[in-house]
Amino acid sequence: MIPAELSRCVEFINEIEKLKIVYRQNSVTDKSRSENSAEHSWYVALMAMVLSGFANTADLDMLKVLKMILIHDIVEIDAGDTFLYDEESAKAKQTKEIDAAKRIFGLLPERIAKELHGIWSEFEERVSPESIFAASLDSLQPLINHLHTENPDYKYHNVKTEKVMEKKRHIADGSLVLWEYAKQVIKRSEEIGLYMK
Repeated sequence: MIPAELSRCVEFINEIEKLKIVYRQNSVTDKSRSENSAEHSWYVALMAMVLSGFANTADLDMLKVLKMILIHDIVEIDAGDTFLYDEESAKAKQTKEIDAAKRIFGLLPERIAKELHGIWSEFEERVSPESIFAASLDSLQPLINHLHTENPDYKYHNVKTEKVMEKKRHIADGSLVLWEYAKQVIKRSEEIGLYMK
């Protein structure tokens, strides 16, 4: 006999498989396709492990950081990936994502649902050192990806460097060192035409 709690956990696990078919603006290294949200989360989790020594705050709870990163985009199963520079879509983003979190985490047994929903909310609110650092890495990853892949499709968005700086400035809240690096990446991306002056 399979316990009811296990059945609910498996239902959640099957549901989050759908994150692999939510595509982002980034492309994979060989430019053959867009990156999916599950790949993004995995990539940022590895970044956290490697770059944790550059956080502004010492002694972060890295397990919590990793949990935040691995679940922060689960809501995109329902809400989709909202392009950071699409001001119109951003207006509805929060409501759609709150509804998605309620439904998706609600698949889990109550104890686990409460924990994961709480971690997701903490990431969204950016009130703890862990959530601030996790959000910094989440914002840094696309910058690195755009430059590394020199994604030609990204040029068609006509995003201005000034807007990129404005949207990414919060990286400094989690890591001053990574923000200095991000500024170099943004400048180089502008030089090769990925962002508009």
